[in-house]
Amino acid sequence: MPRRRPLRRPDRGARRAGHPRLRLRRRPAPPRRPGARPRRRGRAGGAVSAGGRVEIRVALPRGELRAGLAERLTAAGFDVPGYGGGSRSYRFDVEGRPRVRVRVFSEADIPIQVALGHYDLGIAGRAHIDELLARYPNDSVVPLRPLDVGESTLVLAGAPGAELERLADEAVFRVATELPNLASRFLARARIPDYRLVEVWANAEAWPPEDADAAVVTSARARGEGLVELATLHRGSAWLVANREALTRSDLSEALGPLAALPAGDGAPAGPVEPSPLALRPGLRRPRASADARGTLRIAVPDGHAQRHTVAALEAAGIAFDGYEEERAVRRPGSAIDGVAVKVMRPQDMPRAVALGLFDLALTGRDWLAVYAAMFPASPVVELCDLRRSAYRLGAVVPEDLPAGSIGEAVDHWRRDDPSRVIRIASEYASLADQYARDRHLGRYRVIPISGASEGFVPEDAEILLEGTETGATLRANGLRMIDVVMESTNCAIGHRQPPPGRRGRLRSELVRRLADAASGGG
Repeated sequence: MPRRRPLRRPDRGARRAGHPRLRLRRRPAPPRRPGARPRRRGRAGGAVSAGGRVEIRVALPRGELRAGLAERLTAAGFDVPGYGGGSRSYRFDVEGRPRVRVRVFSEADIPIQVALGHYDLGIAGRAHIDELLARYPNDSVVPLRPLDVGESTLVLAGAPGAELERLADEAVFRVATELPNLASRFLARARIPDYRLVEVWANAEAWPPEDADAAVVTSARARGEGLVELATLHRGSAWLVANREALTRSDLSEALGPLAALPAGDGAPAGPVEPSPLALRPGLRRPRASADARGTLRIAVPDGHAQRHTVAALEAAGIAFDGYEEERAVRRPGSAIDGVAVKVMRPQDMPRAVALGLFDLALTGRDWLAVYAAMFPASPVVELCDLRRSAYRLGAVVPEDLPAGSIGEAVDHWRRDDPSRVIRIASEYASLADQYARDRHLGRYRVIPISGASEGFVPEDAEILLEGTETGATLRANGLRMIDVVMESTNCAIGHRQPPPGRRGRLRSELVRRLADAASGGG
């Protein structure tokens, strides 16, 4: 049987910034200097509060689960004022429960934080819980009970007319996914002979059929994108989880009592679905066409926050794509330029897509190009021109009241009683955070890759946050400030160092020239 070819190197555990679960493992605490003051810790299951009581720390999700969950929490007697309103703050108290502290996370980070013992209890979608347990089945996160919110089904979805058996037989099966552990588990058990996982930040449904054969997405997202379901991977709703050690050693009743009283799910089986192995049909495999054989110039443009800035940059250069506007975008906008095909995707994924030869030109942020270059220094992806829009600062963020004026002074402050203390750096830009720690000679450090809601990590769960900010409003709302600027990021055009051949190369050069001229003229 041919070897499967995952995009990453599994033996080294190399991961992108948005998938922290493969890189975090608990390390023993460094020895303390004789006479140094110990850090304030409670027994297993909580940190010591200022009043000497052991806190119970609960992790709750932001995003789609937030509104429905907030209503159920209040009805169960676990009222978190401000949680359901989408506050910029990520830390909350619980009404009438003085020992309980709530912290809001990106849903994907909650199982990891609970497994590490940073939080005693948490609520997250079962898919994110099983994404961690698929790789670390003996980890310390314990699923307790399903809730009646966040029900979803994960499917393997492809273009209309696609069939899983045919796709797996004919060529390397390319799968775009935000959940690589669940995807790999399914593909291995289905006996897919040769597959490649393309790990993406978000919107995996945008990749088929041009840039992947299938995507792992919810059934709702598959329908919304016009994809067909090839197989079911996972079923489940939101679940209450606990740290194993905290559950056995600590009194969590002040929080666990009302959380255990939340309305339960319907009792349907939850977790990964066991596929039936495919029957192999040898002799049908065919080579995939190379990028050089492509006749059209493929351009990737961003969605989300970067969309309006990109539309403005294109307009300044006299370029317009039908269906790509400031307030509206279709997946594949039309182009009046002969020989140009356009696709809307997440800007975080563009450097990888260009490196794989899927696009000739992409409009993304300089920060995401820097993240990719830090991960892959020999990458062939380069900046073709600076569009000089969507400017913001990326840098080291610390508590506002930290008595330090520079990162060097901050490190001295943290290590004043323990010279061997590990400095924890939390960031969505994990590769840049690692590079930053080495460039600033931080000594012993640990990078904590996260998926979002980053401002709440400092100071309890990290000393430094490597984060970007446009106005600084969210930093101020969480009592933070930027102490060291790493880079000033704007949006830019990127492409392969080697121009595409023939007319595609000439067309790319002309479009880049127009974008650069418009940017230099002030747009």
